This record gives sequence, structure tokens and C-alpha cells, in this order.
Amino acid sequence: QVQLVESGGGLVQPGGSLRLSCAASYSIERINAMSWYRQPPGKGREWVATITSGGSANYAGSVKGRFTISRDVAKNTVYLQMDSLKPEDTAVYYCHANYQMGSWGRGTQVTVSS
Repeated sequence: QVQLVESGGGLVQPGGSLRLSCAASYSIERINAMSWYRQPPGKGREWVATITSGGSANYAGSVKGRFTISRDVAKNTVYLQMDSLKPEDTAVYYCHANYQMGSWGRGTQVTVSS
């Protein structure tokens, strides 16, 4: 099972930026896809973005143009750069590895508020 540790969350004002990191215990080049999900307060978990083993990226419509997923294969780390943040981006953000049975991190809280 791949171990995932997220970091980089925090409190930011609307319009601000944050960069989340997801460190994996396994070579991310060998993982089919790495994704970010989020769970807003009182709501279900929703998909945010995915980067495949080949480097292709896809985004949910609500974040396209504002968020960027990337990776550093040497560090086995996936990033989520979040710009132009809105209050509705407030959520716990989770990293997911599409490998074997699938793995989740414990999440990192992002709060967008003035």
C-alpha cells in the first residue's frame, strides 16, 4: 500500500494562493494516476484534479484555470498550486494514488476567508 502525506494547507484570503504537496512512499512514475480530491464542510468528497503516469493533467470545471497539478518524480511528490482562491474552495484536500487497491492521505485543511 502506498503511503501518502499531504501538507501545505492553511488559512488564506480570497484571491490568494496556496500550494499543496503530497509525498508518496512509492515511485509515482509507477502509479497509474495521482489525484487531488476535496471535501467541503457538510458535503461529500469531490474530485479536483488528476495527473497520469504519462504527465497528462485533467481538472474539474470549478477549478480549471485556477489550479495546477504537477509532480516531481525525483521527490515522489505531487503538487496542487491553487490561485485565485474563493471561499467555496474551503475544504479538506486529500491526495489519492490509483495503484493496486488505491490509497488516500489523511488530508490537509484549506480555509479561504477574509
